[in-house]
Amino acid sequence: MSFTRVLDSIGLERSDTVSSFASLLTPKTDEQLDALAVRARELTFRYFGRTMRLFAPLYLSNECINSCRYCGFSRENSILRVTLSVEEVVKEGQHLAREGFRQLLLVAGEHPKFVSGDYLAECIRALRHDFSSIAIEVGPMETEEYTPIVIAGAEGLVVYQETYNRAVYAEVHAIGPKRDFDWRLRSPERGYDAGFRRIGIGALFGLAPWREDAIALAAHLEYLLKRCWKSSITVSVPRLRPAAGEFRPLFPMNDRDLVQLVAALRVTFPQVGIVLSTREHAELRDLLTTVGVTMMSAGSHTEPGGYTHQGRAHIHRTVRGRIVPPEVPIADSEVATGQFEISDSRSPQEIADILRRQGLEPVWKDWDMALTET
Repeated sequence: MSFTRVLDSIGLERSDTVSSFASLLTPKTDEQLDALAVRARELTFRYFGRTMRLFAPLYLSNECINSCRYCGFSRENSILRVTLSVEEVVKEGQHLAREGFRQLLLVAGEHPKFVSGDYLAECIRALRHDFSSIAIEVGPMETEEYTPIVIAGAEGLVVYQETYNRAVYAEVHAIGPKRDFDWRLRSPERGYDAGFRRIGIGALFGLAPWREDAIALAAHLEYLLKRCWKSSITVSVPRLRPAAGEFRPLFPMNDRDLVQLVAALRVTFPQVGIVLSTREHAELRDLLTTVGVTMMSAGSHTEPGGYTHQGRAHIHRTVRGRIVPPEVPIADSEVATGQFEISDSRSPQEIADILRRQGLEPVWKDWDMALTET
């Protein structure tokens, strides 16, 4: 059975695992939530030890052909855009390597003219010397398109469904290939078939009622753990943040809800990695590291060239997907527009120091391609 069928019947039929997860999401008293968090913490230490995997996102391009109401990169937004050259990507990567990172997530808007499979493979080959773990978060591809990227050295694939509510999905994705709900939904399986060692999924909370999307996300996790059993599965729980276009969450999710969700995911899926980005504010991130999160970004930038100001020489403005001459010259100090505003701006070393004070060990490297080379 495909996950499409599972998702479409989830309102009428749920597995025991998903039903148990749903019960953990019902409204809780403070005492009940504290007990759930303690249980989650114990399971995290049992399966992952006192460790926290650290990674950095590296944005390659903010060009995009999709019209997504909530995304700063949407083609409808009049923003400053750029696609980094491979040489510029390497300079960004070298900066992150000096910060201590050995685990990298390459991110880009969906525009095959600027971010092709060949370009991605070339970037990955150029970065492999400095980074033992490279994952991608780009527009979905066919299995045969993913395969050369895996061969080039990428070991992780991240594809967020954004929302599992078909009606909401259609409303917020007006134009572009991303509008195809089922195509995106099957992307993790195509990536698995191409050989990615790690598959990451997630929902963007704020687009639909959070409990509804969380239950569908749990069902997707359960399905992938069976279907993609040779790969490591991770889950991310990002909330909407301010971005170009000024979209506001239709269904806001508060901090308490996010703590409950992370705890419920850990209790239901004790061996699954839970990822947290710098979208969340510092105090909440510090709390969630003691509940169930096992992987987090630090010192992040969401604009191409954000770490070292690469690409400034060829920044341009687009309106509805077309490059337009600037009304005033673009200043040398201008940088490309970010995907969203981050909330936790602390440096990687500050994050590492805080983790150590919490009794956790920052892990900069936990994988090497040499482990699978013959």
